[in-house]
Amino acid sequence: MAEPVLRAEEVSVHFGGLVAVDCVSLEVGSRELVGMIGPNGAGKTTLFHTLSGVLAPTSGRLVVAGENLTGRGAHIYARSGVARTFQTPRVFAAMSAEENVRFGLEFAGRSRTHAHDAFDNAASILGFLGLADSAGIPAGELTPAKQRLLEIGMALGARPKLLLLDEVAAGLTEGEVELAAALIRRVRDELGLAVIWIEHAVRVLMKSVERVVVLHQGRMIADGAPQDVARDPAVVEAYLGGEAGGEA
Repeated sequence: MAEPVLRAEEVSVHFGGLVAVDCVSLEVGSRELVGMIGPNGAGKTTLFHTLSGVLAPTSGRLVVAGENLTGRGAHIYARSGVARTFQTPRVFAAMSAEENVRFGLEFAGRSRTHAHDAFDNAASILGFLGLADSAGIPAGELTPAKQRLLEIGMALGARPKLLLLDEVAAGLTEGEVELAAALIRRVRDELGLAVIWIEHAVRVLMKSVERVVVLHQGRMIADGAPQDVARDPAVVEAYLGGEAGGEA
């Protein structure tokens, strides 16, 4: 059996007496598209911080592509193939879109190669994202939707094996959310990446992914196919209510 791209073993994160992530175990294989949902305060973003090396776990173990990275810094995770976006897009506002992507290529991705042409240079990444016409525009002048795409482009520049996407749909229109979901599927299908996608737009996520992880009060309460998770009584009680019934 192939080594998972990511393996989290009984990971917990404490802030003083607050348990933000409580003994979460998770495996993500190559080319998997995994959605992560849960109420506000469920621990999703804290878990992302831990999976990307921004936060060290209080306890537990994190293995990326077979290498134990527990307690290592974010730059080590990036070098090992983990890239991420944030709830609020983090782009260099004064730099052009092309310069932003080039930064990702030169800073995090310079030591690795990837088989797919979309990773080769800033122009090819921007083209893949549909941002070719925005290459010379300062990132701060782009629409929120394009800034989110650009941040994904910066992450792709790092030539990742695993892409962590945090609230891609936040602040977008319904149409923009659907386009973002289609792009995420293309990232997995055409670029061959594993993806974990946190989202509050539950309906779109449930239609787009093949596996859903649900967090509640820091604990994982479900992990399975969208149709199964939507019917899980613990999930319905904790978060979804009747909202996911039509997605089953």
